[in-house]
Amino acid sequence: MKDNRLVFYEDDIQEIDKVLEKFIAASQASCVLLVDLEGHLVTKKGFTDKLDTTSISALIAGSFASTRAVAQKLGEAEFSVLFHQGVNENIHISLVADRALIVIIFDDRTTIGMVRMYAEQVSEGLKSILESISERKNEGRETLSSDYANEAESQIDNFFEEG
Repeated sequence: MKDNRLVFYEDDIQEIDKVLEKFIAASQASCVLLVDLEGHLVTKKGFTDKLDTTSISALIAGSFASTRAVAQKLGEAEFSVLFHQGVNENIHISLVADRALIVIIFDDRTTIGMVRMYAEQVSEGLKSILESISERKNEGRETLSSDYANEAESQIDNFFEEG
């Protein structure tokens, strides 16, 4: 999985944040998180000050992985959207480009219908960004890997020659 991990640069995060900010304004959700499938928080927008977004991200990714396994046991490729309803807070989770999860936390100031409608739109916007990041990664991958391997080998040789 680490070999497949995306690398985000500041410009990428700024572009993602713009999409998430528009989503928050349109949907009236409390906050939105973009989490990679390994559970690492990529970025967040909205009212997150009182949330442990790092722990939430890891737990959501674990929950999604478990639900994906359940889907396969039922003969489904996956469940790409999850919804959890609480007394005060609700969570809508959706898979984007098989690369990341959008985690939307909302309360009674909006409806699940509004969140779902805008979640589809934000997913499309994020999908194109994630795909361009993935393409960029794959373009330079071979050169980086071989250069790194050669340099690492040289450094190891130097280390053992000195001793």
